[in-house]
Amino acid sequence: MTDHETEIPTADGDDAVTLEGRLRRLEEIMGQLEADEVDVEKALALFEEGVGHVRAAEQILSETELRVEELLSSGKLEPLAEEDAG
Repeated sequence: MTDHETEIPTADGDDAVTLEGRLRRLEEIMGQLEADEVDVEKALALFEEGVGHVRAAEQILSETELRVEELLSSGKLEPLAEEDAG
C-alpha cells in the first residue's frame, strides 16, 4: 500500500478497502447502472453498495481533513506513523 491509500474496514467486517478501491468500485457500479439493463433488485443492491462506499469515502476524507488541520494548527509537521497511515 502506498502512503496516500487509507484502509478502513468494510461495513460487513471483510478485508479493509482503500479509498482508491472504493472510488474504483463506485465507477464500476455507475457503469453497470448506466450501461446494462439491470433488474430492479440488482439495481437496488448496486445502489445500496454504492451508498456504503460513498459514506465510507466521506469518512476517510473527513478524518484526513481533520488530521491536516491539526498538523497545520500545531505548527509542527510529523510523519504519519504506520498505524495512522494504514
